[in-house]
Amino acid sequence: MTGYGKAQRESNGYETVAEIKTLNSKFLDANVKLPRIFNDKEIEVRGLLAEKVKRGKVSITIDFAGSPVIQETTLLNKEAFKAYYKVYQELKLELQDTSGDIFRLAAQAPDVIQPNVQETIDETIWQEVKQVIEEALDRCEQFRIQEGVALENDLSQCIASIRAWLEKIKDQVPERDTKMKAKLKSQFEELEAEKIDKNRFEQELIYYIEKLDINEEIVRLTNHLDYFMEVLQEPESNGKKLGFISQEIGREINTIGSKANDAIIQRYVVGMKEELEKIKEQILNIL
Repeated sequence: MTGYGKAQRESNGYETVAEIKTLNSKFLDANVKLPRIFNDKEIEVRGLLAEKVKRGKVSITIDFAGSPVIQETTLLNKEAFKAYYKVYQELKLELQDTSGDIFRLAAQAPDVIQPNVQETIDETIWQEVKQVIEEALDRCEQFRIQEGVALENDLSQCIASIRAWLEKIKDQVPERDTKMKAKLKSQFEELEAEKIDKNRFEQELIYYIEKLDINEEIVRLTNHLDYFMEVLQEPESNGKKLGFISQEIGREINTIGSKANDAIIQRYVVGMKEELEKIKEQILNIL
């Protein structure tokens, strides 16, 4: 489900901006962009995301403006020092020189003494940055909740439309049956002059009528629509269950269409299929 949240704060000479965007996805896929000074906090940020967002493609960007604390130390490369010292000592013996201070020369050689500069931020500053991230996550969650309410309304409207089409089908069934009986009666009268097995003919007639009967499908479809609305209103996310129910709804609609034998009912079936496609597309945005 799409979502967006942004928060910012200025404190103690620092400015923090957190921006979060989410898109629908089957799994949690997080892309975290942090200032270099907070690289060691990435796992903690991902943990905050996982608590709020169960699924989706998430992009979180943290911008931080301020002067970090600079800590500068020096490191001694012992291996380089030993190598230089050994070379100078060999040269001193070879040249029989007694004037040079080879220890000082080795210490001053390149890469022996290395500066170590570290940028650090006080833990209290990170806690403030963390609060900004949590605020952005809360706003993103509110955005998603609002979208969820709109999504629920859309699905409810689609179900209501399918019910309306189904009521029209139920109203059309008696007229369809009357036309079908009149047609069968006319055909039967044409066959009376011929020698036919009436018992056999009646059996085939009953089979034909039962084959076109859609009352059971209407009842099952009504039950599926009721169950869909029941699951939709549950507090827990049930995207997969709604997907399964929509498949059952589609199965009953298709059966009604195949057994309709009536142009008007077929048009109503097309209307129901159109609403069902909308439902299937929207369900992809539900956990």
